[in-house]
Amino acid sequence: MSMMGMGPAFRAMRTDRSAVDQRLARGTVRRVFRYAGPHRTLIALFLVFTVVDAGLVVVSPLLVKRIVDHGILGGDGRLVTILALAMAGVALADALLSVVVGYLSSRIGEGLIYDLRVQVFAHVQRQSLAFFTRTQTGALVSRLNNDVIGAQRAFTSTLSGTVSNAISVVVVGIAMIALSWQVTLLCLLLFPVLFLSSRWVGNRLAGLTREQMDGNADMGNAMTERFNVGGAMLLKLFGRRDDEDVKFASKAGRVRDLGVQISLIQRVFVAAMLAVPALATALVYGVGGHLALDGTLTVGTLLALATLLVRLLGPLQGLSNVRIDVMTALVSFERVFEVLDLPSLIQEKPDAVALPPTASRLEFDHVAFTYPRADEISLASLEGVARKESRDSGQVLADISFVAEPGQMIALVGPSGAGKTTVTHLVARLYDAERGVVRVGGQDVRDVTLQSLEDAVGYVTQDAHMFHDTIRANLLYARPEAGDQEIWDALEAAQIAPLVRGLPDGLDTVVGDRGYRLSGGERQRLAIARLLLKAPAIVVLDEATAHLDSESEAAVQRALDAALEGRTSLVIAHRLSTVRNADRILVLDGGKISQAGTHAELLASGGLYADLYRTQFIQDAPAEAL
Repeated sequence: MSMMGMGPAFRAMRTDRSAVDQRLARGTVRRVFRYAGPHRTLIALFLVFTVVDAGLVVVSPLLVKRIVDHGILGGDGRLVTILALAMAGVALADALLSVVVGYLSSRIGEGLIYDLRVQVFAHVQRQSLAFFTRTQTGALVSRLNNDVIGAQRAFTSTLSGTVSNAISVVVVGIAMIALSWQVTLLCLLLFPVLFLSSRWVGNRLAGLTREQMDGNADMGNAMTERFNVGGAMLLKLFGRRDDEDVKFASKAGRVRDLGVQISLIQRVFVAAMLAVPALATALVYGVGGHLALDGTLTVGTLLALATLLVRLLGPLQGLSNVRIDVMTALVSFERVFEVLDLPSLIQEKPDAVALPPTASRLEFDHVAFTYPRADEISLASLEGVARKESRDSGQVLADISFVAEPGQMIALVGPSGAGKTTVTHLVARLYDAERGVVRVGGQDVRDVTLQSLEDAVGYVTQDAHMFHDTIRANLLYARPEAGDQEIWDALEAAQIAPLVRGLPDGLDTVVGDRGYRLSGGERQRLAIARLLLKAPAIVVLDEATAHLDSESEAAVQRALDAALEGRTSLVIAHRLSTVRNADRILVLDGGKISQAGTHAELLASGGLYADLYRTQFIQDAPAEAL
């Protein structure tokens, strides 16, 4: 027997057979078929051509019977020619059908992958920020790739294989029984041996393959963490190259050993796949040969039986694994549905109204907030370490009330963990208040469209993110329709235009992963230029000058002055200059506003602000202010 058909057999063997033990959610199958709706015409054609192709399996062996019995042994050369041409025609038709079936399979499969990927991507994008704080990126990407492809197989290889194999088994079986039921029965007695051996091999392969996949994933995670800029820098700073080499070699060694075991078991399976059909063929010729000598069978019938026997093995083997294949595909679908069914905490109301572009009054009205529990925002299967519990984190904000009038700067100060960043996250609905109301332009942020709110609020954080793309592309992310002159105006205001002009590729310079090809100050000024290009009515600065040297801080501060001019701003203060210029300073402590006033008023009243000033800001204060 040839190696043809071994590929699908190995794929089935390597499938995780634990899938058959999983309990599917009710309605999963019905939901899967809904995804087939847009492709039903192609699926119908696909099934028709698959059935016809499967039916051609018996034609050539039956033609062989007639060629031998009536052509060669009958001395009819004309019949031999006609039947040989017919066999050639069948072979060409079979080849053409295989191309058509392959094309339809590809159209259906790729179309389904496209539908699922686009839907999952769009759904994940609309998840709340809380979802991303817990979800492991690699696990999420795997859902978008591996599980979607696994689901796709339900409509291509699994569907076509099941239909084709079932038709082939029925047609070939009927043909063999019609030719000689005695020989057919004897041959079939050998196949349970093959099934038992293949099931043992399959169980072994499935377990080893799962371990190998886990090992490859472990190596992939190690490389991903150490090959990004941050990981590479940490490795070099601590000089742990030798230790990392040993750890990686251990992981790679485990994968190597598993690969050797898998290869050995595959060879055993190949040996069984070759031995049993060979024994069956010997049985056909042995028993059938005697029947032919007795005149019970013709020589042509004997040859047809031998050919049909070979063509029966592959379909029988495929059908023995059909339950595993179907359940594996359905489990992949269910894992995709698991993501699609996770609701976002931030939902836009059906009757939401657009916020006016000029809306800039910001108000917090008795706002309280507690971060959501893990089971409300994420899936345990998407977290790096499986979640075993889900509990409240405790109240983060309590009764926060203040107003920022148009054009005013409100500074937030306080110790780490006081709730400053949480306050800024509520402005653009990265989270929703548990109690109380956050208003922009006099409207509850929960009553306006997300797009209009996002257009109205602009952020600059202490670690501004840049995509691995050009300066131009990163800036146009804020406003895709902006022209080059507007880009250069924003760069001028952000105090970074001279630097960009001096670069060999100018605006087309690639900034690198997360913008690491730029210095911290340059990256911050580029982020401010992006903010200026967006031109929001409200600006939120989350320690935008933190961790910068004096020269970079001065350049960034000048850029910030341009960004804040005429805009309402909410600033988490880190530098004294920002605090001193604020119209009002709010001191947060334990999630509450403990003090409020101007810089001078708060210094005069003493308390926490004065303590923070002396410990955090005194080095930056001019001598006359001390």
